[in-house]
Amino acid sequence: MTRVWFITGASRGLGRAFTEAALAAGDRVVAASRNVEPLAELEGRYPGALVRLPLDVSDRKAVFDGVEKAVAAFGRLDIVLNNAWLLLGMVEEATEEQLREQFDVNFFGAVWVTQAVVPHLRAQGSGHILQVTSMGASGGFASTGMYAASKSALNSVSEALAMEVAPFGIKVTILQMGGYDTGLFTVGTTMTEPDPLYGELRAQLAEMWGDDAGPDPSTAVPAVMELIDLPEPPVRLIVGGASYDMVLQMEQGRIEQYKAWERLSRLAPG
Repeated sequence: MTRVWFITGASRGLGRAFTEAALAAGDRVVAASRNVEPLAELEGRYPGALVRLPLDVSDRKAVFDGVEKAVAAFGRLDIVLNNAWLLLGMVEEATEEQLREQFDVNFFGAVWVTQAVVPHLRAQGSGHILQVTSMGASGGFASTGMYAASKSALNSVSEALAMEVAPFGIKVTILQMGGYDTGLFTVGTTMTEPDPLYGELRAQLAEMWGDDAGPDPSTAVPAVMELIDLPEPPVRLIVGGASYDMVLQMEQGRIEQYKAWERLSRLAPG
């Protein structure tokens, strides 16, 4: 069966990798991005299978209009994949404009797309929504707190969504992505104005992260392509072996912390 994908952030990184993989599999794709020029080559290589859709996902009306165009182009939607961008910096440094834009794209943008596609998926009785979040979205980390917060919010909403739309035959999976070389820390990043008081911490983080940008985004494709073929896919999936190990370690650390303070927790009856 030929599937129809709706992919945001499709011009680069993970969005581009999934766009290429879907087209190579014989599927059709509506590729949405603020800048769709980088997709011109793919449009020529797969005539009739790719529709480039200029779209700012923070614009709710534009998202709804864009989804209508997508459905009109191919008659249905089967896989909907929402992407992201990164605000990097300390919480104290972030401006109101930067914080709002982070949530406008990563959280509200994904919600607008979700709201726009659900009526179509419900009418056809099927569909799979893939929400790209992060392996670090289950907790904050210095300098990526705002990004993690936007993704944590999307995690919570998506888990609720999965329960709400399951009776209509719609599946939802949160893709907790590991560290891939997507350009998220370069072209996909907005930086705060560095406060010198955080200089030492920044140096420690730079040493901790090193220069390794991570594996190519295409290496994440096989896991997701297998996922969408599952009759009962998971609501959450950590995408990346190293990230899987790190998340388990973080979760174990939280459990140990909870247990260490169990006595204090139990002083309250709730």
